[in-house]
Amino acid sequence: MRLSRSQFGLLILPLVLWIAPLSAQAAPATEAEMNLYTRIAALNVCIARAAGTDFDKAVAIAGETIAQVIQGGHQSQIAQVGTKPLSIEELRRGSINSAVLGAVEVCPNEVPADVKAKVVEAVKGRTAQPKAPAKKP
Repeated sequence: MRLSRSQFGLLILPLVLWIAPLSAQAAPATEAEMNLYTRIAALNVCIARAAGTDFDKAVAIAGETIAQVIQGGHQSQIAQVGTKPLSIEELRRGSINSAVLGAVEVCPNEVPADVKAKVVEAVKGRTAQPKAPAKKP
């Protein structure tokens, strides 16, 4: 049986549609994508807290969600970190930290006072450190 071009195209279309997203998602998460994921995680924490969820639980769920997105959509790679894929534990730690930092910014009243104080102190310490001098070519 000989297939026409249009029949062949229809036959191969599901395969092409299945493969296309894999290559598009294989790129490391960009800085813009990470900013978006942080914002989403922060909003999830804020919504969960407003609904009465314990802070640690809200942050863990938001962090796990973002870690899974990076693992599945970007092969565990973040452009700002380098080309080496991160372990799921590294992704979880970073995502949880991002969720907490974002929540302090987006809904500070939903963050426990001790956590907020630690974040403010950590951010203050980061901005107070002098930057390394630029290397000369």
